[in-house]
Amino acid sequence: MIPELMRVLQFTDSMFPVGAFSFSNALEPAVQHGVVHDRSTLEEFVRTATHVAAGTDGIALLESHRATRAGDADRVRRADEAVYARKLNEEMRTMTTRMGRKLVEGAAAVVADPVLTRHAGEIAAGTVPGTYPVGAGVLFAVLGLPEEAAFAAHQYGTAAMILGAAVRLMPIHHLDAQTVLFAVNATAHRHYERVAAATIEDMSSFAPVTDVLAAAHVRAHVRMFIN
Repeated sequence: MIPELMRVLQFTDSMFPVGAFSFSNALEPAVQHGVVHDRSTLEEFVRTATHVAAGTDGIALLESHRATRAGDADRVRRADEAVYARKLNEEMRTMTTRMGRKLVEGAAAVVADPVLTRHAGEIAAGTVPGTYPVGAGVLFAVLGLPEEAAFAAHQYGTAAMILGAAVRLMPIHHLDAQTVLFAVNATAHRHYERVAAATIEDMSSFAPVTDVLAAAHVRAHVRMFIN
């Protein structure tokens, strides 16, 4: 278990340069418009974000992980295109493709695996969108890590990104953010069970307030985060 755990930690740690610190996952406009204003509303926001992530990104991640294990590059591409098509606004598309590109490029350089190298080349050539969850699914499959670990890492990353932004945007204590993270992490297994048997045709999200906030953020006069 130790080598596998160390690999999970390396590629999900904030030290690995994917640029997650540049994004708030729509938290910044939520704070600006008063939707999130204290620890309780922050926890609601994070819970919503991880619920939506499981039903879209999470399904794409599992699909790409299974496809990579099966050696089916076309299936990986379809998952990548499907999750990208479900990003309804410019900022969410920018976030997932920028982080996805950095993850795959970095992992290909570190791991030196032909599957990762090929995927990085497809992203560079523009033949696939290069979304973050699909890149993570490919990476974890190449490393021989189970899909549950990949899913858990992605759910953790979604929550941690938002909470990392929260301590820079709100008058909230670091330990309050950790308390929220601890509570939200407890839901990851339930989300996995909800989507484990889903296909890319089942991917869907319904968080209209978040979508409107992210769209409004594009034209915000003052911004700390890219999205």
